[in-house]
Amino acid sequence: MSAAPAQFPTATILAYPRIGRGRELKRALEARWAGRITEAELIQAANDLRKENLARLVELGLNPSDASLADAPSLYDHVLDATILLGAIPPRFAGRAGLDLYFALARGDDKVGPEEMTKWFDTNYHYLVPEIGPDTPLRFADDTITRRFTDAREWGYVTRPVLVGPVTYLALAKADPATPDFDPLTRIDEAVDAYAQALASLHAAGAPWVQLDEPALTSDNLSRSRAELGELAARVYTRLAAATERPQILLTTPYGDASRAAGALAKTGVEALHVDTLRGSLPEGADLSGVTLVVGAVDGRYIWRADLAQLRETLKAAQALGAARVTVATSNSLQHVPHDTALETWDDATLNENLHAWLAFADQKVAEVVTLARGLDEGWEAIDPEVAEATRVLTQRAAAPGVVRPEVRA
Repeated sequence: MSAAPAQFPTATILAYPRIGRGRELKRALEARWAGRITEAELIQAANDLRKENLARLVELGLNPSDASLADAPSLYDHVLDATILLGAIPPRFAGRAGLDLYFALARGDDKVGPEEMTKWFDTNYHYLVPEIGPDTPLRFADDTITRRFTDAREWGYVTRPVLVGPVTYLALAKADPATPDFDPLTRIDEAVDAYAQALASLHAAGAPWVQLDEPALTSDNLSRSRAELGELAARVYTRLAAATERPQILLTTPYGDASRAAGALAKTGVEALHVDTLRGSLPEGADLSGVTLVVGAVDGRYIWRADLAQLRETLKAAQALGAARVTVATSNSLQHVPHDTALETWDDATLNENLHAWLAFADQKVAEVVTLARGLDEGWEAIDPEVAEATRVLTQRAAAPGVVRPEVRA
């Protein structure tokens, strides 16, 4: 890194829902597939949605110019986007290019079937499974992520590009059908070379930070153990961090507990390390003196309002771990929750009149992150009113008729 390092923002999220507040992306995709709009019109619709989402995040309190804005747009699937970036195209798709290739991988066409879909960890989201063999291309083949960063900068935002990390990408891949016994993770060195080139491209474009998501480090349901994947990730990120021409790296570990690997990951040279404290724990005992600890405190999968008093204590505990700095984020991407409680209809007489106040969708979760970050920056007393209000609402909900059903628990 040739430029002076930029401090990681105190408040951020791992990703924002990409479908659109009015399901604009879904509608545009369906219109394109039905032939009602052109490819150029689809791209314009996607760009308009990105602008709207970035503007909304700033309106909610995230900083437009310090890489607070995690930018993870996708026309279909973020794992598919990594496949395109790496040029890891199965042979049966030869001869296709651009969005024709992209959507053939996703949906198939009249000549070939698509890549397989399966669940993304323990969520209801489904991703497209990469097919990797000994001869599958793995190179930096597509610079869309860089072009998206420069587009956002032209719109007035310094974003933080988001990529599925190389360990997770290969850990989730399956063997090319032609070589069914092949282990995709044996291609990790080539994948790391490609990722290093992608990071160099982002660096050249002026990106101060990049986010690499490694949820595989929290899973016990993959071909290698969590400990083995943690050791592999430590080697991978030591290599990536050693490059001089790259953005600063935020390494994230959502959807589970990666606390046992945190000590080794913190020594790789990455500048910031995220931990999910809702389905995992703080990395107590790890030497975090060289990294910013990004605490995934606000639950990205839970539709109810956060207990800010409890999360304040989590962040206080994080501050005692000796990290170079402590910041706050969501536990995972917000793509798993609706956009905004304000978009819902609340005039149903069968609903509790206080339900609106009990819920927290993506926009409300961003606001909760921003509130907690203000406590980190200004002192915890600065957010006493917000903490008190959250406690009042949670107490009200706990006492409401029907919230606790003893016969269900029996």
